[in-house]
Amino acid sequence: MNPEDHKLPLLNKIHDHSVTVGIIGLGYVGLPLAMAFVEKGIRVLGFDVDADKPAKLARGESYIKHLGSDRVAAMANSGRFEATTDFLRLNEPDAILICVPTPLTPQREPDMSYVEKSARQIKVRLRPGQLVILESTTYPGTTDELLRGILEETGLRSGTDFFLAFSPEREDPGRKDFTTTTTPKVVGGVDEAAGDLAQALYDLIIAKTVRVSSARVAEASKLTENIFRAVNIALVNELKMIYDRMGIDVWEVLDAAESKPFGFMRFNPGPGWGGHCIPLDPFYLAWKAREYGEAPKFIELAGDINVQMPHYVVQKLLLALNDRGKSLKGSKVLVLGIAYKKDIDDPRESPAFEIIELLLKLGAEVSYHDPHIPNAPRMRTWPHLPPMQSQPLTPDTLRQADAVLIVTDHTAVDYRQVEEHAQLIVDTRGIYRDPRSRAVQA
Repeated sequence: MNPEDHKLPLLNKIHDHSVTVGIIGLGYVGLPLAMAFVEKGIRVLGFDVDADKPAKLARGESYIKHLGSDRVAAMANSGRFEATTDFLRLNEPDAILICVPTPLTPQREPDMSYVEKSARQIKVRLRPGQLVILESTTYPGTTDELLRGILEETGLRSGTDFFLAFSPEREDPGRKDFTTTTTPKVVGGVDEAAGDLAQALYDLIIAKTVRVSSARVAEASKLTENIFRAVNIALVNELKMIYDRMGIDVWEVLDAAESKPFGFMRFNPGPGWGGHCIPLDPFYLAWKAREYGEAPKFIELAGDINVQMPHYVVQKLLLALNDRGKSLKGSKVLVLGIAYKKDIDDPRESPAFEIIELLLKLGAEVSYHDPHIPNAPRMRTWPHLPPMQSQPLTPDTLRQADAVLIVTDHTAVDYRQVEEHAQLIVDTRGIYRDPRSRAVQA
C-alpha cells in the first residue's frame, strides 16, 4: 500500500480542523496540550488511569494550579473535550499523543513501563491511518525501536498503515514568558510521512515548529537541553561546596561573575535537582550510551554531584544543630517548600522529599510549610514517606522548630517573619545574603 493512501486523508483532516486528538496522560504535559488544541477548535479525547482527573475536568476543576480553573471550565464547556479512563476508545482519535511519566528504576535505569503500557493499550485499538506521537522524555531509539515494535505486533506497518513520531514536551510550570503554544516545538518522525503529519498537527497550536530529520534526533535534542542544565547545576553546586570550605560566599561570586556581558550564563546552586526531566535525562543517555560502548563520564559525574546535594544539606543542618548543642535526632525540623522550584505546585522529583526521608531516618521530627502544596502527595521515588500536611507559618510554628530548612524559595513566604522567630535557619537558596544574618548557608 502507498503511504499516501493513509497520509493524505489524515493531512486533510488536520488542515480543515476536523482531526480528533487523543492525549494519554492528563498531567503537567498532557493537560496544557489538551487545552491548547481545544482553544484552537480541535476536538480532544483525553485518557488517564486516575479516575479523579476526568471527573474533575468534567466539572471544570483544575488540579494544576498554574492552569487556571477559568480555562479548564471553558474547555469543559466547549463541547470539544472529553476525558475518560476507557482506553478501549483509543480507536476514536486520529492522532494519539503519549504524555506519560518516564521515571528511573531504583537502579537508576530507564523505567519504560508507562510508555510500554500506553503502547500496548494503543495496540489493542490501533487502526490504519492513525498518527501516534510520543512526548515523554526518553533515550534515542525509544520511538522507532520500542514503540514501533509493540505497535507493529498488530500486523500494521509504521509509515504505511500508521505513522509514528516524537516531539519532546518543553513545559516549564509557572513560567510567564513562554507557554505551551509560544515555546518552539521540535518534531521528528520515524519516517518523512510521519514527520510531515506531526508537524502539520503541531502547527495548529504552536507558534513555531522545528522539524528535524528523525525521531532519534528529536529524542536526543530533549536530552541535550536538560543535560546542559544538569551539568551546569552540578558545576555551581560543586563550587558552592568548595567555596563554603574557603569561607567564600558563592552567591556573591555568582553576582560578580554575572556582571560579565558575554561568555557566562548564570546557574544557581540549590539543595539538589528537581522536576521530571533534569534529574532523569543524564541517566537515560548514560544508560543508552553504554549500549554503544561509550562511558559518559562527564554526564555521570554531574549526576553524582547533584544526587549528593540533599546529603550535603542534611550534613550542614546536623553540624549547625551540633554547634548549638543539639542533636539532629529528636530535633523538630520545619522544611520550607517542597515544590521542585519556586512559586509552583509541582513536586515531581523535588529534592525536598529526599531531604525529608534522610531527616526521618536520622530521627528528626519533620514538618513542612508550602503555600502551594497543602498535602504532600505520595511519591513514586519515596513511597515510604508518611502522609504530611502543610503547617501554617506562624510565629509559634517557627519558634517551636529547632531548625527551619529552606528548600524552595517561594515568593509568598514571609522571610522577615522567619528570621525574626526561627531559632536556626539553614538556607539552601541564598535568601539571607546579609553577613549579619543568623542563617547558615547550605
